Amino acid sequence: MGTLSYAYTDYELDDRLLTHLKVAITSKLRQKEGFLLSWVTPSDRGSGRISLWMSPEIPVAYRFAGSKPPELNRVWLDALVRSAHGIRGMMAMSEADAIEYLAAAGASTAP
Repeated sequence: MGTLSYAYTDYELDDRLLTHLKVAITSKLRQKEGFLLSWVTPSDRGSGRISLWMSPEIPVAYRFAGSKPPELNRVWLDALVRSAHGIRGMMAMSEADAIEYLAAAGASTAP
């Protein structure tokens, strides 16, 4: 499990998901865009939902448990970035959910 540190709070996330979020979040913040980042907390960790307003003015840090970065999935990255433009903001989703999200949006899932 890695850690997303934002606004003096740490959030534990799977390293693979965190790697993809890092790329997607950085691409938005680099363009000076603020956006909402949301995810569901699993029942084994208390249940519920978390939403963060991601702003270029607030420092963000990523700490990974593993030493080797995972291979990036461009389809997953596309789904994360596209979801940031929706009313719910960027949704931290699984790789399988990313394919479903893009299909529902009528977008291509070809890498």
